[in-house]
Amino acid sequence: MLTVIAEICVKPGRRTAVMQAIKKLIPAVLAEEGCGRYQAMIDHKAQVPWKQHSPDSIFMVEQWDSLRHLEQHQQAEHMEAHRGLIKDDVLEVKIFVLEPAS
Repeated sequence: MLTVIAEICVKPGRRTAVMQAIKKLIPAVLAEEGCGRYQAMIDHKAQVPWKQHSPDSIFMVEQWDSLRHLEQHQQAEHMEAHRGLIKDDVLEVKIFVLEPAS
């Protein structure tokens, strides 16, 4: 199983709009073959010196059975439509594909 963490950096003030689009997308993604988790998370407001602050980012935490399933997800029609819908609000997307350490 692969774990994906994607940081979606959005334009200031646009996080709520992008979150609404993601919430509409979640049921379709969870129905995809090989998807075990697809959850949106946001920065926890805490004033501690060791914490990164990303108030304009959305973090997707995903689990996929295989790289093939993740690649199919990236090419899915609903993902293409979603990216088109939010493209003017997104500055950058950083995607990390992780596996358990042996």
